[in-house]
Formats: sequence, C-alpha cells, structure tokens
Amino acid sequence: MDISVVIPLLNEEESLNELYDWIAKVMQSNHYSYEILFIDDGSTDNSWKVIEKLSEKDNNVKGIRFQKNYGKSQALNAGFKKVTGDVIITMDADLQDSPDEIPELYNLIKKDNFDLISGWKKKRYDSKIRKNIPSKLFNAAARKTSGLKLHDFNCGLKAYKNEVVKNIDVNGEMHRYIPVLAKNAGFVNIGEKVVAHQARKYGVTKFGIDRFINGFLDLITIWFLSKFGKRPMHLFGLLGTIMFIIGCTFAFYLGIDKLFLNPSGRLITQRPQFYMALVTMIIGTQFFLAGFLGEIILRTKTDTKRYNISSKINC
Repeated sequence: MDISVVIPLLNEEESLNELYDWIAKVMQSNHYSYEILFIDDGSTDNSWKVIEKLSEKDNNVKGIRFQKNYGKSQALNAGFKKVTGDVIITMDADLQDSPDEIPELYNLIKKDNFDLISGWKKKRYDSKIRKNIPSKLFNAAARKTSGLKLHDFNCGLKAYKNEVVKNIDVNGEMHRYIPVLAKNAGFVNIGEKVVAHQARKYGVTKFGIDRFINGFLDLITIWFLSKFGKRPMHLFGLLGTIMFIIGCTFAFYLGIDKLFLNPSGRLITQRPQFYMALVTMIIGTQFFLAGFLGEIILRTKTDTKRYNISSKINC
C-alpha cells in the first residue's frame, strides 16, 4: 500500500464528509493505493456515525473509536499501530490541513528518502495573541532544546516512513514532539515543507492557551527523557554525589576547626556551616535515592494500557 492517512478527531462531524471527498479525489487522481484511518477520540456528536457511513461506501475507510477522550497522542499511537502504508500522512480533521499537499509529501519520503517531513504553516489564519505569538515562543524553545531546526513542531500535517511510526511511542501529550521522538529513535533525516493553512470552516478549536503551558512542560520532560530516560542515575546520582561531598566537606571543616583550631569557640550547632552541611547531605542522599529508584523502575516496569477502544471498522 502506498499511503496511509491517519486522522485523529474530536467532534468534527461537519467536516468529515468534505475531508474524505478531498482526500479520495487526491488519491485517485494520483493512482495511489491508500487507506484512511479515522480515530474518534471520544466524540460526543455524530462523528462515528459519519465514519461508519463512509466505510460502507468505501472499503479504504477505516475507523477506531475510543471509549472516551484520551487525547491526540493516544489517538495517533493507536493509528500508528494499525497502518500498513509505505508512507504515513497525519492531518487534522478540521479542514485546516490541505490534502493537496499529500503528493509532494509522499515524494519527499519515497523519492528524496526523508524519514519524516514536518509541515510548516508559514502563513496562519489563527488569532495572533492566542496562537501565533505563543506558537513562535514554543517553537523557538523546542528548536533550542532539541537541536532540530524546524519552524512548526506542532503542525498536524506530517509525513513519515512506515518504520518511523512503528518505532516511536507517542504517549502523554508528546504528539507535539514527534520529530524529536523520531530523532531520539535514530531517524535523523528529518525535513520540513511549507504547507497551506486554511481558515477553520466548521466548529471551534479544541485547544486553548493551556496547551502552550503544557507544551513547555512536556518539552522539559522530553529533554530529560532524551538525555537521561534510560539512565536516571547518571543525573540524580551525579547531583546527589556532588551535594553529599559538599556537605561532608563542610562537616569535616567544622570537625577540624572545633577539635584542633578553635576548641573554645561557638558550638557547632550555632554555626551556619553546620546547617549547610546537614541540608546538602540530606538533599544529596535524596537525589541519589531518586536515581536509584528510577533505575529500579526502568528495569521492572511493564507496559500499561493507555486507552480503551470501543469500536473498530475494517481494522
């Protein structure tokens, strides 16, 4: 199969028929073999009924329905496990991503041998204060932290080699950082393409300003995981050892001073160095134990189920 299109959605019943028609037209005019996989992330409208009707008239349409809303990352994770195409295209269901971009994205993966192509919505139709400015700040921080020179990490329109989506684990709210996850997994041929951004035609956005706050917190998480996720003792053990040595140094100094240099001076407990020594040794011990426990958890953890699927179509 040439292309799998993965579309996570939440309450997008108005746009689904139009989006399907647009994708099918692009696929058929380019003679691609394809599948369209809709992942209904707990919609409360008639989105699933629309998907069922689409699947009845076209066997290329597939669907996964979550028991409740688990988030975009979990929806993408479920979709990535099911798709079989050589190239996987992800896009949002709100018609702000243009299916006309698919042929060029496909060629960049198949002919130019990119592992991943991330869309860049250079010209946007979103609110400048609520989305554009926070997005620029977020992307600047992501570039600095990850080392990837992408302008739009969070663009929903992306293209991947099949082996990329099969070797990354998208969880929590890490869909914003899929290029970083791919890089950490060893897929370094990552590019970018300017894509059209359409004004929202139906409904309202499902994301508020809080997504950028969460995004920055997730950025710290993924930075930590990329550097120390497999070896937490290297960070916490090092910090703990440094803190403990500092504390022991103060304690040794206080002991020498009291025993040999100034026996008649103030009591040790009346000197600020005593409390500095005590606090740093306690913190150092806690850091060391945190690293030790992290190593134990890594070696004993088992995969947990992150979402429940209530229905499937053609999957």
